Amino acid sequence: MLLGQTAEKPSPQMLFEYVAMHNICIYIFIVVLWHGMGDSCCNPESMGRVKDLIQKSLPGTFVYSIQLGKTIEEDHEAGFFGVVNDQIDFVCDQLAGIPELTEGFNAIGFSQVTIITIVPGGLFFRGYVERCNRPAVHKLITFGSPHGALCQDIPNCMSPSDLTCRLMRSMVRHGAYSSYVQHRVIQAQYFKNPKNLQGYLEHNIFLPEINNELEDTKNETYRENLSSLNAFVMIRFADDAMVKPGETAWFWTYTEDNELVPLENQSLYKEDWLGLRELGGRLKFLVSPGQHMQITDEFFETQIIWPYLAAAGYDVNIRKSGSNDSGN
Repeated sequence: MLLGQTAEKPSPQMLFEYVAMHNICIYIFIVVLWHGMGDSCCNPESMGRVKDLIQKSLPGTFVYSIQLGKTIEEDHEAGFFGVVNDQIDFVCDQLAGIPELTEGFNAIGFSQVTIITIVPGGLFFRGYVERCNRPAVHKLITFGSPHGALCQDIPNCMSPSDLTCRLMRSMVRHGAYSSYVQHRVIQAQYFKNPKNLQGYLEHNIFLPEINNELEDTKNETYRENLSSLNAFVMIRFADDAMVKPGETAWFWTYTEDNELVPLENQSLYKEDWLGLRELGGRLKFLVSPGQHMQITDEFFETQIIWPYLAAAGYDVNIRKSGSNDSGN
């Protein structure tokens, strides 16, 4: 019986024995993580936990966690303050300089921190794919990411003592579309007020452009790059009360009349501004039980690692050397 036909997933030891017995070629297997708001590259309870789960199931996998800034403190602050476009440019340069990523990688972006991590990482990874994608992303996996924008409110702070988060919320609420806030507050750059869609299109400096929503400028490169993915997996949370609407993780958004519009009913999909329609069966919609970012080990292993990070038939790409779990 072939390994991929076994009733249960193989153990790591079975994988190694199968590889040795059948003289299978060993490839480098690589995953890159991008955390979200309030988290950092190297938090052992979030990014560190994800890395451990991946390497426990797929021993030897090279895992790289993106760091924005020179220190953990700067990385945390970059989740609230800065310019998203500049951060994506920074990551394009950062990943291009890592030799292990030359042949491409699988990308996982997260959302607002609770048990695992935070909001914009998945959205920003999509921006990376659309704008540079060198080295190339093979599979893009996003958890609770606001692809369709934050439409009702900005994310709550996980801790009342997080003064950085509280300052961010205050600034967005008092002028999300002002030039001052747009060029300083990350969350304002993916906020859409359904009662002021024209203001969103004219003044938001990030999301309308990355979603190819601007009427006179449709970027064909964005469409080509995103449609080149082997898989684009979007996970929303069944009881999400932090990101509003929770369905934004699937590109759903609100009209000016506060009607929630599924992706397939939007011009973005019907006219295929981003190549999502062209992806066809490679575009996946998953639901994780529970509240925002309450990802269980079982869900991550059975719904993400084995279907999307392990190769077909469990012919896993195994790396013989170590891994990197920081952005340094």
